[in-house]
Amino acid sequence: MDVVGRIRDQWRERYPDLDLSPIEVIGRVRRLAALTNQRHDEVLDDLRLSRMELEVLSALRRAGGGLRPSQLTKEMLSSGAATTKRLARLEEEGLITRSTSARDRREVDVRLTDRGREIMDRVFPAQLERERALLEPLSEAERAQLGELLAKVLRPVDLVG
Repeated sequence: MDVVGRIRDQWRERYPDLDLSPIEVIGRVRRLAALTNQRHDEVLDDLRLSRMELEVLSALRRAGGGLRPSQLTKEMLSSGAATTKRLARLEEEGLITRSTSARDRREVDVRLTDRGREIMDRVFPAQLERERALLEPLSEAERAQLGELLAKVLRPVDLVG
């Protein structure tokens, strides 16, 4: 029995009349996320980056060009102030640049520097490999099925969609 199964059984002793089935899925998703984040944070500590700062770099790398701070805020489900703070730190570290739009001085364009791109090109493949190793117990078909089922649960609640 895994940790989540033991937790479920402990709750069953306290609340025998409650339907504890959400723990079977959500509890395991949360546990997997926590363990994955813990391993990922070890890598980020070496780079002196937070998980959310890496998310900014990831969004910019995926976009292939510049994004506005408001786009980053929406994608990361954070406040404008939090995004501004992250951008300032990443700019200070030489990982991004911020420039004012020539046509509208209120618009700011955020882009990766060469150094920011190099970090993403090193970190992302390594992250994928760690995640692939976590999924090793599943067949390709099981991975696809799990992905589809999780997407089905996530779609109605995902604000970015």
